[in-house]
Amino acid sequence: MAFVAHLIPEKLRLILYSMVESDYLPLISLALREDLGDLGDVTSQAVVPDEQGAAALWSKDTGILAGEAVFSAVFRQIDPQTTVSFSMHDGAALRKGDRVAGVRGKTASLLAGERTALNFISFLSGIATATHSLAALARDSGHAVILDTRKTLPGWRALSKYAVTVGGGKNHRQGLYDMILIKDNHVDAAGSIAAAVRRVRDRWGTRFTVEVECRNDAEVEDALDAGADIIMLDNMDPDRMREEVRHIAGRAKVEASGTMNANTVPAASAAGVDYISVGALTHSVRSFDFSLKID
Repeated sequence: MAFVAHLIPEKLRLILYSMVESDYLPLISLALREDLGDLGDVTSQAVVPDEQGAAALWSKDTGILAGEAVFSAVFRQIDPQTTVSFSMHDGAALRKGDRVAGVRGKTASLLAGERTALNFISFLSGIATATHSLAALARDSGHAVILDTRKTLPGWRALSKYAVTVGGGKNHRQGLYDMILIKDNHVDAAGSIAAAVRRVRDRWGTRFTVEVECRNDAEVEDALDAGADIIMLDNMDPDRMREEVRHIAGRAKVEASGTMNANTVPAASAAGVDYISVGALTHSVRSFDFSLKID
């Protein structure tokens, strides 16, 4: 697995320290509150001396690192005097046995934050690793870009979508507020795809990108006639996708959606679509395996 750090320029890495900070700091507070309760780490309070210590974060897996800032912020919330130094950074390819970071501070503070910090960085690195794998499959068979979806754990959206970017994917809409996506319920409410798109243009003009979910040839034709920017091919097999891409002929971008995974992404990309959206990236990936060992 090659390094993908070149995908993460410094200004993008800073997203996790600034723009998303308002999202992940409250999430860290919630996680620590549910783990420490009112009494804190009662085991360490009884067993561990009140002295300084050090720990190392080790990779026990192979994949892509994501979430260094969140990992560090966990320990800062417990004790601002704790320091975390990463020797590898978001976007780096990890192998089993890599020393990823060092943590220094009161030993009791290190133990109090251990599980919460690992939960964050393990889940985010799992997302980045899965995204990187699918992006490589899509790139090897076509030109499709892997997209995430809104199928995220509540409260985790900003972090999860950041991890997708670290892994080499791109973000679809962040929420219901930054893009138009006309689906079957919208079409039913408006009466037709044409009517739905017309109402969007009447209300918002060209402010938002307009995507239309299509399940058959007729809907694709209606979306094209209505001037959709992106046409989502929902649950179509690769042969059907290829025919639709040929028919659309560049008049709109094309997205493949529906049960996309390592088995289906290569054929979808080979069919010529521009995007492949994968909900599993942010709701059911395998967590990356790390350990934090006290020196």
